[in-house]
Amino acid sequence: MKIICISVVIISLFFIPFLAHAKVSANVKEKPAALDFVSAFSGSQGGKNLISITITLTILAFAPAILLLMSSFTRIIIVLSFLRQAIGVPQVPPNQVLIGLALFLTFFIMAPTYERVNTNALAPYMSNKIGYEEFMTRSSQEMSAFMLKFTKEKDLALFMGIAGLKRPTNQSEIPIRVIVPAFAISELKRAFQIGFLLYIPFLIIDLVVASVLLSAGMMMLPPIFISLPFKLMLFVLVDGWNLIVGSIIKGFF
Repeated sequence: MKIICISVVIISLFFIPFLAHAKVSANVKEKPAALDFVSAFSGSQGGKNLISITITLTILAFAPAILLLMSSFTRIIIVLSFLRQAIGVPQVPPNQVLIGLALFLTFFIMAPTYERVNTNALAPYMSNKIGYEEFMTRSSQEMSAFMLKFTKEKDLALFMGIAGLKRPTNQSEIPIRVIVPAFAISELKRAFQIGFLLYIPFLIIDLVVASVLLSAGMMMLPPIFISLPFKLMLFVLVDGWNLIVGSIIKGFF
């Protein structure tokens, strides 16, 4: 639960600078609460406050998707989806169970990174030891270090070339706007490669069952009705969930 709370706080602080810089003027005289609320949205300053709130709400709506692309969630959910399709039961486990498992595996894998962000950036910022700019720099460095570890150089060069940036001499010179999409497509490629390997044993079972049914003259019987129990039995006998989840986690360490 501590990791979940840390990740929620990181979302709030990482993408909402408007709230971080909000200050209360000490020279303003005390006013009734109703007048303060009305004056907050009146005049030029009120217009700025309204725009800030609108931008903040918009960023909050996209913050979960942004954070998911900066973590291990993409690879995990795609591999689990491929596994479900390969077995032949596209609705089992249900989407809620699959997404929940992927989220908790993501928190488990990202725990060391989030702990470093908390220690080096979030905790000093909350105790007013560093400013918002320093918090952004430190947290970005920690997240970038994780993403660059699993980003392919070819994908990174693609976005560096499109952005018109020169070849960097070190990782700190690569902007995060380049790292995030490069990391995302690298994770998509790895997930599809793993999905291909998952399909092979189940495909062999389907081919064997289809050949046996064809030889027996049972052409009207769908092979999936016969192959599904064998695929489930194979998956259970080899302790498939342990192998799949273990392999995914070890791929990030």
